[in-house]
Amino acid sequence: MRIILVTGLGGAGRTTVAAATALAEARAGRRVLLVSEDAEGVEDTGGSAGHGDLRVLRPEPAADFRREFLALQARSGTALDLLGAAPFEDAELTELPGSRPFALLRALREAAGGDHELAVVDLPPLPEALALLALPEQLRRYLHRLLPPERQAARALRPMLAQLAGVPMPAQWLYGTTARWEAELAAVQAVVEDPATTVRLVLEPGPAATRALRTARLGLALHRLSLDAVVANRLLPASSEDPWLAGLTAEQHRHLAELRAGAGDALHELPHLGRAPRGADDLALLAPARTGAAPAPVPEWTVEDRRDEDGVLVWHVPLPGAAKEELSLVRRGDELLLAAGPFRRNLPLPGALRRCTVTGAGLVDGDLRVRFTPDPGLWPRTS
Repeated sequence: MRIILVTGLGGAGRTTVAAATALAEARAGRRVLLVSEDAEGVEDTGGSAGHGDLRVLRPEPAADFRREFLALQARSGTALDLLGAAPFEDAELTELPGSRPFALLRALREAAGGDHELAVVDLPPLPEALALLALPEQLRRYLHRLLPPERQAARALRPMLAQLAGVPMPAQWLYGTTARWEAELAAVQAVVEDPATTVRLVLEPGPAATRALRTARLGLALHRLSLDAVVANRLLPASSEDPWLAGLTAEQHRHLAELRAGAGDALHELPHLGRAPRGADDLALLAPARTGAAPAPVPEWTVEDRRDEDGVLVWHVPLPGAAKEELSLVRRGDELLLAAGPFRRNLPLPGALRRCTVTGAGLVDGDLRVRFTPDPGLWPRTS
């Protein structure tokens, strides 16, 4: 199943493009799910005439928060009773800041488990969307550091250790909760990293568009996500007798030329309707190109073996659009902490590099090349 994640600059029309994409694909005969809180002009059609098979899933962060909080409270009932805590009721719970991303991630996992052929997911604006897509991997890493899986084997020894040595061990419910979180996060991460999951970027040509495209390409490359299309939205007519409108058009098309240079064949252009889109007929005028073609493969992160030449291994990490001055590397055990512009990620080292020493790094045409010197005891050089 194909999943298209739609994001872009705030106010560029990403929700409209997501809805238009889903509707066009449904009318073309595909079973489509649209995941969006705000999409207007589309409804659950269930295969009704003229609209195809389109389903709409609207995440509800407040209801999702209450459901998850009450479930956690129920699982922790014994510990709360010992503390004398009064349980909360559904009616008194108010959604907390930060609950919206988790509701959207659960909706994404649900979208991947359906029987549709295509899911179109309306994501938040670009910076928030990139942070959201990185969240499952980051949270799993935090869980592994705070409660390593190997420590969970000590659950059976907890009563004996408490009696003999007074060693504090986490309670059973904590391990169970951690295991559930780990399973849920791993499922969402698998959806995000699936080769059939791609990102569609919606921009309105203007001063910030080219910078946003560069930022998006860098962030997506760092998290190994494929950019399937760049949508230049709300294009004004190329010719107008009105001098005021002609000036705006000329400026917009200058920025559009910059987007063409940066996006190449991935750029799709959509017109400005002269009004806010109203209903399915307007959405039909704003659908980007069909998505039937296979998504472009994500560039591989290869390890080049140069031991026969200069005795090093080179790890190639593609980072299109990166600049040397915004990159930094720090080795932490079997991980490499890579900062690229506003993004950072802990990269687990491939097995061949874990017993090597980082000896340098360089950036060549958007390809970060990290050099490692092998441990002589592991790979003796031959004459």
